[in-house]
Amino acid sequence: MVKSPLLIFILSLLTWSCTTPQATFEPSQLEQFRPEYHFSPAKGWMNDPNGLIYIDGEYHLFFQHYPDTTVWGPMHWGHAVSKDLINWEELPIAIYPDSLGYIFSGSAVYDEANSSGLGTTENPPFVAIYTYHDMAGEKSGAGDYQKQAIAYSLDKGRTWIKFEGNPVLPNQGIKDFRDPKVSQVIQANGQRLWVMTLAVKDRIQFYGSPNLKEWSLLGEFGQEIGAHGGVWECPDLLPFTAPDGSQKWVLLVSINPGGPQKGSATQYFIGTFENGKFTPDDTMIRWLDYGPDNYAGVTWSNLPKEQNRTLFIGWMSNWLYAQVVPTSTWRSATTLPRELSLFDVDGTLLLKSSPAKELASLRSASFEGSHEETNLPSQAVEILAEVDNPETFSITFSNELGEEVTVSKEMGLVSVDRSNAGKSDFHEDFAALHSAPMSWEAKEIRIFLDGSSIEVFVNEGELVMTSLLFPNSPWKKVKVNGDLDQIQIFQLKKP
Repeated sequence: MVKSPLLIFILSLLTWSCTTPQATFEPSQLEQFRPEYHFSPAKGWMNDPNGLIYIDGEYHLFFQHYPDTTVWGPMHWGHAVSKDLINWEELPIAIYPDSLGYIFSGSAVYDEANSSGLGTTENPPFVAIYTYHDMAGEKSGAGDYQKQAIAYSLDKGRTWIKFEGNPVLPNQGIKDFRDPKVSQVIQANGQRLWVMTLAVKDRIQFYGSPNLKEWSLLGEFGQEIGAHGGVWECPDLLPFTAPDGSQKWVLLVSINPGGPQKGSATQYFIGTFENGKFTPDDTMIRWLDYGPDNYAGVTWSNLPKEQNRTLFIGWMSNWLYAQVVPTSTWRSATTLPRELSLFDVDGTLLLKSSPAKELASLRSASFEGSHEETNLPSQAVEILAEVDNPETFSITFSNELGEEVTVSKEMGLVSVDRSNAGKSDFHEDFAALHSAPMSWEAKEIRIFLDGSSIEVFVNEGELVMTSLLFPNSPWKKVKVNGDLDQIQIFQLKKP
């Protein structure tokens, strides 16, 4: 029988729509494991994000950096900028170590009123607040080898001048005395005060200053509250509006070791902050991310009011194995940028971490997945699916070598199983099943895959799990069970 031209056209459309999900895999041109849309330094070592600040349309990302090798060494502040949180331009190193020590973690603020006197009214300064770490002092057994210092920039962060009066906050003999996160707080009398949130061994101390150069102790929190399996690090103090309209403060505290999956993790407390005193609503231990590989994250300062969001990014690794993961010229990447907010589960407030809205612009093509195996178009993909059964689901990514990683929910636990996900012999704890409790309903799951990571967001970030993965060949297929529906696969373009 001869087919009509119209019938041939209809059949061709049907054939195209059926084969579109089975897209041809596009191999990356990057070196093995290099992420395509997460920031990683061109070379050398990276850990904590530092000095996150926004000004004149640019997001600044400073970070702990040792450019000479791929293991930790004399710390510098590396520097990158972006206009959209996706396309990052790595700039020359911002702050170098000197005779006072290595340049450890810290923060940056825009001193718009020039309270520090380090700029002018016409050209207010950026001020970076960081920890000096004196390695010679540490080796000698001294207890005061960490001190707080400042540097300033008058050209929007491109070059930095260290303050001649450093350190601005000397150490009183406490070994772990570091990671200052500074913000401006409006007091009850309406006056503005710079508040430094500082990690001090097993607690947080709060300091106040009118000018970023002279600091006085306001109060402290946490010596016997929260998780204490390791040293407290990289704090951040953040104001939020709760779903009921009340004003709350959230205190982020990273801890190493002592996380829920061994090694590094970030806990948080919800409460009130007044006159330098943080009071938690309860003593419940809450984790920002239940995966093993989101650590030392902090938030951007000076975001425009019209953005109306709190924007966070973390270091995507874990001190258990950070220095031995199988990358070559570079080591470590950041997590995806995330928007933080409070939500309520049966009267309990928790912190939500949603993928930043800018990430939607990475989508270059969309395919529908099925309950059979579906080919992935590249190693850089996003998966979005609705959950039919709020108590159970399963989704597995695999390659031709038999390696796989599975994301699932069962018996009130969300899990990421990377026990057979590729290279793992660099550390005995890497190949593992990681689980997190989730007593409420799962309605949607959103997953981001990149060259060496998976980030899982349930209900747009009500529960988050971030994990490194090192498959010997990129993931080629995805298979879901019948409890997931309306499955979309987005190919993500290279920034």
